[in-house]
Amino acid sequence: MEPVLWIVLGVVLAIAELFTATLFLIMFAAGAFAAAIAAALGAPVLVQALVFAAVSALSVLAVRPIIQRHRQSALSTGDEPFGVEAIEGASALVLEQVDADSGRVKIDGESWSARSYDGTQVFAPGERVRVIEVKGVTAMVWRDDVIDRELP
Repeated sequence: MEPVLWIVLGVVLAIAELFTATLFLIMFAAGAFAAAIAAALGAPVLVQALVFAAVSALSVLAVRPIIQRHRQSALSTGDEPFGVEAIEGASALVLEQVDADSGRVKIDGESWSARSYDGTQVFAPGERVRVIEVKGVTAMVWRDDVIDRELP
């Protein structure tokens, strides 16, 4: 029964990692899976807990710095930004009214869900906005005065 509990804990942590994208909880999921193996081999609960703690700590101390080094921003390394980094700062066209709760914009030909970065601003379809940041799959946008001045 104990191996199943450790496996469930590992799966819950791995699923939680999908929502955080910090690559921190996955280290603890690895510890839980290691503890499940210890439990399946008949180790007492105290040993299982020590295996969980040791593997989790070693993962955080050894693997996380490597991951962090490889996750450096393309802007800080001088590389061409891609993915979310390329979208942040981009101009967008409002497709459906954007407010603090909902909306859609078109960024480089793709439709994105959007929210107003400043909850008090509301953007009508056809307006141009600037993407301030991306949270998950939602673009947080702001009125772009520069774009408005450039348009005829």
